[in-house]
Amino acid sequence: MDKAIIQITSGRGPVECSRVVAKVTEKLFAQCRREGVEVNLLDSTPGDLKGTFLSTLLSVSGNVDKLSKEWEGTVQWIARSPYRKFHKRKNWFVGVAFFDVAKQMQFNLNDVKLDTCRASGPGGQHVNKVETAVRGTHIPSGIQVLAMDSRSQWENKQLCLKRLEAKVQAWQGEKLIAQQQEQWQEHNELERGRAVKTIEEAL
Repeated sequence: MDKAIIQITSGRGPVECSRVVAKVTEKLFAQCRREGVEVNLLDSTPGDLKGTFLSTLLSVSGNVDKLSKEWEGTVQWIARSPYRKFHKRKNWFVGVAFFDVAKQMQFNLNDVKLDTCRASGPGGQHVNKVETAVRGTHIPSGIQVLAMDSRSQWENKQLCLKRLEAKVQAWQGEKLIAQQQEQWQEHNELERGRAVKTIEEAL
């Protein structure tokens, strides 16, 4: 696996789990940088308190298999609550999911419909009388993209396909992530006994 999207989620866990999401995200960033894996934060959903996240989304490129073997599944964090001084519970759980970009996010040209149209210009000046603009529609999702950057229809077609692919992959990614979030929320009670990684460290 060369490219992946990583989702880290607290599911329905309490605020301490949201703090663990932030800490696990930090640890993954540090590990990726040490091991020469390119990593970027794609998205994050802040928790109720500063320094907490309900979920984060990372994109990674490089030797992703090693990361996946170490982190994918349930991560158990053992620490006293930094928010509830006399709270007895010390075990907090988050879910870490890896999505293989090559496998999960397919863009098939057979699913695309391309139409040409005239590009419009401001105030009627330099309006292209020839149909050089290209509109691409991804039929399964209904996503549309219009490219009219160039006076060349061929160049606009290439730009249109590139932009459409990016939008479709983002759409596919959102669907996968929503599905994973739902599964984690449904099964997080069961997963607690099967942590793939245990960290004992202050939150």
